[in-house]
Amino acid sequence: MSTAFAPAPAGTVPSHFIDPAAAVARTRPRATIADTLSQTLFMAWRTLKKMRRNPEQFFDVALQPLLFTAMFAYVFGGAISGNVQKYLPLMIPGIVAQTVLTTCMATGVQLREDLDKGVFDRFKSLPIARIAPLAGPMTADLVRYLIAGGLTFVMGVIIGYRPGGGALGVLGAIALSIFTGWSLAWIFTWFGTIAKNARSVQGLSMMILFPLTFLSNAFVPVGTLPTGLADFVKINPVSHLVSATRDLANNAVISSEVGWTLLAGLVVIAVFAPLSVRGYRRHM
Repeated sequence: MSTAFAPAPAGTVPSHFIDPAAAVARTRPRATIADTLSQTLFMAWRTLKKMRRNPEQFFDVALQPLLFTAMFAYVFGGAISGNVQKYLPLMIPGIVAQTVLTTCMATGVQLREDLDKGVFDRFKSLPIARIAPLAGPMTADLVRYLIAGGLTFVMGVIIGYRPGGGALGVLGAIALSIFTGWSLAWIFTWFGTIAKNARSVQGLSMMILFPLTFLSNAFVPVGTLPTGLADFVKINPVSHLVSATRDLANNAVISSEVGWTLLAGLVVIAVFAPLSVRGYRRHM
């Protein structure tokens, strides 16, 4: 007696060709906006707890502001402004910008490390929004930027800085620096999704950030620079951030520099956030 096998319906795929990750994704309930927000906050809390268990991840935001503020003030203060007290209103906003910008570099490095370790592979089987594991650490990094900016001003006050803009001016300067750092973090997040390893992300990020930071008006007046270099410093976006931070912290003035800095940050987000999400989804 022969057995007849019915052909598979058109358009079906044999079970041994089905991607398990895709099958799991199809069985997930679709996350609502409220679910996505709550899951993002949970992932942010997970990241902060991870940092608490690994204190070395806070070294760059805790030690760097204190060390750089004291070192630059006493090494360059007399040479550039005649004494430390006159140099602090010029330097402290520059240190704030530098510290927050170098802190945001760690976002892409950590993302690449998690991708290499397979951390995000484990998230594929969870009933959560696919964007939450990426948005969570980005949200947690806001705390790191706040610590970095706040400690810089605290150290400045300890060594004699008296911001003319008062508490509101200082808070405005910190908020602007946090926004700028968060917006630039999308660039390094994109690097994290396309680079081969975490070392590549770090090397590429430092190659971009350090020249932009030190070839700016963060530590020296533009008028003391050669003509060609001064022209570059004037168009350097970091110089706009530093000038805006000075206007807020020293004078409590919302100047055009603040507007240009906000606009530049929005442009960076508009360009690199979609690129980061697209690159991230290739791994998910």
